[in-house]
Amino acid sequence: MAEAHQAVGFQFTVTPDGIDLHLSREVLKHIYLSGVTSWIKRTVLSAILFATGLWLSLILMLRYILKALLSYHAWIFESHGKMSFCTKLWLSLVKMFSGRRPLLYSFQASLPRLPVPSVDDTITRYLESVRPLLDDEQYNQMEVVANDFKRDEAPKLQKYLILKSWWATNYVSDWWEEYIYLRGRSPIMVNSNFYAMDLLYVIPTHRQAARAGNVVHAMLQYRRKLERGEHAPLRALGVVPMCSYQMERMFNTTRIPGIETDFVQHLSDRKHLVVYHKGRFFKVWLYYGGRHLWPSELETQFQRILDDTTEPQPGELKLAALTAGNRVPWARSRLKYFSQGVNKASLEAIETSAFFLTLDDEAHGYDPDKLRSLDLYAKSLLHGKCYDRWFDKSFTLIAYKNGKLGVNAEHSWADAPIVGHMWEYVLATDCFHLGYTEEGHCKGDINKGLPPTAKLQWDIPLEVWLLMCLGSKVVALIADDVDFHGCLFDEFGKGLIKKSRTSPDAFIQLALQLAQFRDKGEFCLTYEASMTRMFREGRTETVRSCTIESTAFVRAMQDKNTKSAQRLDLFRKAADKHQNMYRLAMTGSGIDRHLFCLYIMSKYLNIDSPFLKQVLSEPWRLSTSQTPQQQLNMVDINKFPRYVGAGGGFGPVADDGYGVSYIIVGENLITFHISSKFSSPETDSYRFGQNIRQAMLDIRALFDQNDKKEM
Repeated sequence: MAEAHQAVGFQFTVTPDGIDLHLSREVLKHIYLSGVTSWIKRTVLSAILFATGLWLSLILMLRYILKALLSYHAWIFESHGKMSFCTKLWLSLVKMFSGRRPLLYSFQASLPRLPVPSVDDTITRYLESVRPLLDDEQYNQMEVVANDFKRDEAPKLQKYLILKSWWATNYVSDWWEEYIYLRGRSPIMVNSNFYAMDLLYVIPTHRQAARAGNVVHAMLQYRRKLERGEHAPLRALGVVPMCSYQMERMFNTTRIPGIETDFVQHLSDRKHLVVYHKGRFFKVWLYYGGRHLWPSELETQFQRILDDTTEPQPGELKLAALTAGNRVPWARSRLKYFSQGVNKASLEAIETSAFFLTLDDEAHGYDPDKLRSLDLYAKSLLHGKCYDRWFDKSFTLIAYKNGKLGVNAEHSWADAPIVGHMWEYVLATDCFHLGYTEEGHCKGDINKGLPPTAKLQWDIPLEVWLLMCLGSKVVALIADDVDFHGCLFDEFGKGLIKKSRTSPDAFIQLALQLAQFRDKGEFCLTYEASMTRMFREGRTETVRSCTIESTAFVRAMQDKNTKSAQRLDLFRKAADKHQNMYRLAMTGSGIDRHLFCLYIMSKYLNIDSPFLKQVLSEPWRLSTSQTPQQQLNMVDINKFPRYVGAGGGFGPVADDGYGVSYIIVGENLITFHISSKFSSPETDSYRFGQNIRQAMLDIRALFDQNDKKEM
């Protein structure tokens, strides 16, 4: 009845004199208050919408300002120790817009896109890079082919590539992952996967299960921080952020084989891992009562596996050899024999696990009293027995029976520095945060109520068993052909090189050029991996280390009539040239990724290009890469000099060439990982290691002689 009561508050009567209105003050008051309330609601809503829009606009503006700032790369070309006013101002602005404590992925949306170089610049740099490798007639022919390409096919290809760069986050990375890695049909063992070694001198405990327990727990800690974005982003100069995209797929990731192409399967948080030991596969849960298993609990689980004396099921022993061999047979057998029943369930357990662990029944590691200990250690990590690593997993953790460790990593999902970041965290956490008891066990109480490990079940048909036997023989030939040599160079290191005002990387690259010429008597196309992670989803670029300047220096070193002062002058010119090329590669002005993408675009558009075919078919007979060290600075290696990593390596890229990975460890050690093939009569990894050692000493002698003259 309230509505009726309010209605009578407003009355009127019609009289001969007009309309007589009777207004209730109470009604007028309600009408007024209703209008005010409505106005306030509209005002508040408008204010909220305006504030939200302003806040979003401010965030976008700050993001684009930071992106514009991060597009400035002049700082990288400035001389070491000499910073211009513009760069100092730029650094201050980047710090101001970066925030105080950014998370791992805070900068992702602010990173600039990788620019597409101009065709003219790329062709000019390419021709310059091949000049020292060709005689006059060959070079003139190449120049004609290159100019024809620049005039005819390149303009159309470049337009489409620029269009792709506007649309895609990174115009290179998706094609690089697909065509360089996932479409490859040859075995990924040795040819693609790479490895990382344990601490060089230290084994914290000789108990295999305890070491595995600590390290697996440290990996789970790392994964949790990764998922929460709690790791600090890597930053050049402590300011310029690097892309963290590759880290997202470190765990819970598997390369799935296909007939024409593989694909990378990445899942959310996985709560188990799969362990391989003496031909048996075990599923181990990583959580108990809603938390990670403690190191002591993991040790207990792993010790149960080590103590298990059951025999492998028929066909189980060499099952992982399927992941080592050719991709097509593995893809077909996976579809036919692993798509139902116990085989499907067990394979899913492996492919959906956080990562793969091998409790190896061999002992490895560096032993100064054993000449080939480092060589055998590297070969074990790279290929093992060819059936005791699951080569498709993002990485396989390998725990040897003497407590030594290592990692074998699949390459498509990420590059070596990404794995190195995780590995550095894990080793430091293992030794300096978790630790061991006096008896070498993991610290903490032993929980006897843990559920037992589950042994995976298989029903392997004869056809798969025959395929494994055949595949094992093929991959065994690949593994046996790897000629590996680990060279510990401790005559001097980064400290002395920097005193000579030379980039350590340039110094080593020139030593490699000198060693290559002495080893084979000729120069060759040389690949050095550089990173492009200052751009969003950036991966790598190639630095072509064999240059006109480096070959002039090498020839001078081989010419007895050239004076040391002239050699030193040529060395400095070659080092400056190399540093400039490295900087160009890092800032998106490299040669090879641009040419690679133009080649892929030509295939999509059915454009035949003799120039691109020739460029993409040229073999890299010397492939090199530097392993970054101290990305996290969790260990002071000056205070703990024995707690240094040994780096990692990869297999030979060319049948008649060398693969060289090196790590500059502290101030006085450089470790070289050298691979080649026994089947090539032109190569010998040990011989090449000796040539590298002598080249390093000979270059140092140039500076020693110069110092004596100045004194």
